[in-house]
Amino acid sequence: MVKFLVLLSTLAIAVSAEVQSSIGLFNVSSPAPNAPFVASRVLPCVYTVASNATSDNLQLSISLNSGNITTVINPSADISQGYSFQKSIGGATVYEHQFNYQIPTNTTAGSYQVIFTDNVSQTNLSIPITISAAPPTSSVQSPSASGSSSPSQSSTSSSIFKPSSAGNTLAIPKALLFMSPLLFSNLLGTVYTGANVLFTPDGNTIISVVGNRVSFFDLVNNTSYTLPIEMRKNIDHIVLSPKGNLLVTIDLDGRALLISVNRRVILHHMNFKGRTKSAKFSPDGKYFAISLEKNVEIWKAPGHTREYAPFVLIKTAVGHHDAVNSINWSPDSRFLITASKDMTARIYTVDKDLEDFVPSTLSGHRDYIINAWFSADMSNIYTVSRDGALFQWKNATYAELHEDSDTEMVEVDEDGNEIVRIDKAKWRILKKNYFNMAGVKVNVAEFFSASNLVVVGFNSGLFGLYEVPHFTAIHTLSISQHKIDTCAINSTGEWLAFGSRALGQLLVWEWQSETYVLKQQGHYYDINAVSYSSDGQYLATGGDDGKVKVWNTNSGFCFVTFSEHKSGVKAVEFAKQGQVVFSASLDGTVRAFDLVRYRNFRTFTSPNPVQFTSLAVDPSGEIVCAGTLDTFEIFVWSVQTGKLLDIMAGHTGPISSLAFSPTGMLLLSGSWDHSARTWDVFGRGKTIEPLVHQTEVLAVAFKPDGKEIAAATLDGQVTFWGVEEGNVLNTIDGRKDIMGGRKKDDRTSAENAASGKCFNSLCYTADGSSIIGSGTSKYICIYDVESTFLVKKFQISQNLSLDGTQEYLNSKYMTEFGSIEEMEEEGSDTEERVDNSLPGTRTGDLSVRKVRPEVKSTAVRFSPTGRAWAAATTDGLLIYSLDEDILFDPFDLEIDITPETVLEALSEKEYLKSICMAFRLNEKPVTHKVFEGIPPDSVSLVCQNMPEKYLFKLLTFIGVHMETSPHIEFHLLWVTSIMTYHGRYLRDHRGEFQPVFRALHKGVNRVRDDIATLCDSNNYTLRYLLTQQSLAAKSST
Repeated sequence: MVKFLVLLSTLAIAVSAEVQSSIGLFNVSSPAPNAPFVASRVLPCVYTVASNATSDNLQLSISLNSGNITTVINPSADISQGYSFQKSIGGATVYEHQFNYQIPTNTTAGSYQVIFTDNVSQTNLSIPITISAAPPTSSVQSPSASGSSSPSQSSTSSSIFKPSSAGNTLAIPKALLFMSPLLFSNLLGTVYTGANVLFTPDGNTIISVVGNRVSFFDLVNNTSYTLPIEMRKNIDHIVLSPKGNLLVTIDLDGRALLISVNRRVILHHMNFKGRTKSAKFSPDGKYFAISLEKNVEIWKAPGHTREYAPFVLIKTAVGHHDAVNSINWSPDSRFLITASKDMTARIYTVDKDLEDFVPSTLSGHRDYIINAWFSADMSNIYTVSRDGALFQWKNATYAELHEDSDTEMVEVDEDGNEIVRIDKAKWRILKKNYFNMAGVKVNVAEFFSASNLVVVGFNSGLFGLYEVPHFTAIHTLSISQHKIDTCAINSTGEWLAFGSRALGQLLVWEWQSETYVLKQQGHYYDINAVSYSSDGQYLATGGDDGKVKVWNTNSGFCFVTFSEHKSGVKAVEFAKQGQVVFSASLDGTVRAFDLVRYRNFRTFTSPNPVQFTSLAVDPSGEIVCAGTLDTFEIFVWSVQTGKLLDIMAGHTGPISSLAFSPTGMLLLSGSWDHSARTWDVFGRGKTIEPLVHQTEVLAVAFKPDGKEIAAATLDGQVTFWGVEEGNVLNTIDGRKDIMGGRKKDDRTSAENAASGKCFNSLCYTADGSSIIGSGTSKYICIYDVESTFLVKKFQISQNLSLDGTQEYLNSKYMTEFGSIEEMEEEGSDTEERVDNSLPGTRTGDLSVRKVRPEVKSTAVRFSPTGRAWAAATTDGLLIYSLDEDILFDPFDLEIDITPETVLEALSEKEYLKSICMAFRLNEKPVTHKVFEGIPPDSVSLVCQNMPEKYLFKLLTFIGVHMETSPHIEFHLLWVTSIMTYHGRYLRDHRGEFQPVFRALHKGVNRVRDDIATLCDSNNYTLRYLLTQQSLAAKSST
């Protein structure tokens, strides 16, 4: 019997109980507030275990206890046919089983205790329920019953359990089990929205801010991911520790989060109570400095031990008369230099031994200072001001300034190196350099001390790379039409990263080879449409900027952008077969793009200029249809010839949505004329009356079996229709579910703001059991189709910088002129209004001002694989998935990894730990010894728990080792186990693992050929020997 650990047990009643056992915490609960438990009927149960045991292997029992009488409920005959689903709870993979228990017919009505027992751990859970008497055989009504944890608990809600078609049995909706583990996976469509960018210490990954989230872009492995952590408002600044394991994110209000980069979890919350412009860890990681207006606070940085207060304030540095723009540390972590808007730079110290140290002030610039840095030997300071001046400051000895002084400025340390005594230095301007850019201001600057390189970004989109102290211009390039908001240099000084907030651009430039390492840009305006490819590997998006972008769901990168449209793209669709994506735009064209050659190979137009707002492609990919906004017609084209085949008229309002049936015979259309229609595109053999609704139809969808359609209307309802009869099957009133959030100009509360809330996009799951809807709300809802029960409601954003995310508004911000929060906090946007291309322009257009975007979702789609869904939202393209994408290495926490510790772990039979440590050590002899030291009977267990981070290294090692090793079966055992436990991950990332698969295939073929050659040789030898034997026998006779 397979022994397993029970994680969670869920009984389908509206009560809960928990008990601590010897092997863990058991919890019994359910969202069902009123489950009808009736004698002679089924008591549905969901049981979750941490193993892949089938229902037959589960040792469970349930009994009813009323007073001193205990009735044991035996499982029904179909227990082994119960549903079994894999899911993730708390990062662990578990298996959820659904099976039924029959309540005895002779059970009398009354109150009972349900005793739920796990026979492995002998742990009991007791829950009170109420059971009604068995109904008469002729009755079709189910007597009501409810479970209650207290006498005062309400039980007025309707049941989520519905009688099945097989008889009087109750079953949990499958969607309830499927949808619960869906978690945030990634954020596409947006790569940079502001703040600063950072490189990790290894220089291979760039960190970018996307609204109130943080995204990581691995430039070596060509992957990206977004942390599943949200700030209260847009992030204003991010700071990475020198070791790269801690990330501090600070929002516009000064609230900060301390995040573990490896685990992707929040370690601490902090409120600095003010907006910051710069923050830095010291090079030794002991201190953390942050600018708050004109002051600088220096904190003790978090260490490796658990602390109640990871940040401890050491001192507050004062002296500036205006906001501090930047902070930089000296290489020895003893001093820091600040640059301010008061046109000065100041030097402070954190060394407690320098009691008589007086902060130095560097003044001389004519505009406020953008940044200031120490040189590597701390003998020079470089400052850059907004007017394009770069000053070099040299420490001057007292002997130079006062001839009667003999103060020593240089000391010698224990290693014989000369150290400049900054605390005794006086600084003077050694050289003044100017960039000489007429009418252009410096917006950002960074310094790489190892090579004395200065990178300067201007507000014209131009950047320059200079070498100091000689001020040699190495490189100048225009990378954007808008100002550069941030820049960064990696640890080797080879890559330069730039971010432009106006266009959402993120660029990484290798200045030596003059090539782009990364060039990504999100949609300039809102994303209007999204579509999955047939294999779920790609996502296509269309936006108001007229661009169609195709994203790789595994890497998170946009690999092609089509900009042929001249107006906003309103719909995109992938062809079910082939690498083709279609788009419909308000410019009056429908375009087909080839994803193999990356070109627009077909352009479909109408005889008269129209605006297309909807699109549908038949399953064969040979017919494309588009609906219009102004003529209320549907146009049908042939993809192969590009000719217009038909124009279908009948609607009296704009066509809002189109969808083909899975068979491709029927086309479904929804319109603002309050109707949905089905069209026989090919035969016109059927005439079906319009499916009339009460209000405008905004979205339609076909069920995967083609027998049912769904239509969302302006009143917030979703109506399900039968295709054959044209009758209403069910209705969902989703207005109350999707409502929520109050905008700044709303005069009603969020509870009363249901008007105008509706679904504008619908999509069925792959099996048709559930439907997902999104609209003008901060929520996305998933419903079970059969029971119309709300399975899950996702809040797409908690960002208070967006309008509509709050349930309650603070009245103190309301004035007679409106909300104070709508007013600009800074006057910086005055500069953005100015059009510098117009001579004499001073103030610009006063109508050009910032507005707070509203949280909403314009489109939602389920992946064809059924394991993910994507939604086009204000923040970007959100992806929620069942797959655990976090490749966390549990052995990253090991500080000392040496060959001795690896072999010690192997000798202690910690096989998984030893092989992961060997891969991290990356020494082939050690890896070879560990690999062959793992017993064959432990290979399956090691592969099952192997972090996916090491799969590529493991398969690569096996592919290379198989070429020369005689252990054929041992290698095949490893490969089989890896494919068994990680097959889905390998399939989803087959592009990354393709070289490894070829190496394995080559190795297996070599072994097969060698065995075939040996067998053929042995066969020929045996034939020869048999022939000689027969000849000898004939000669002897």
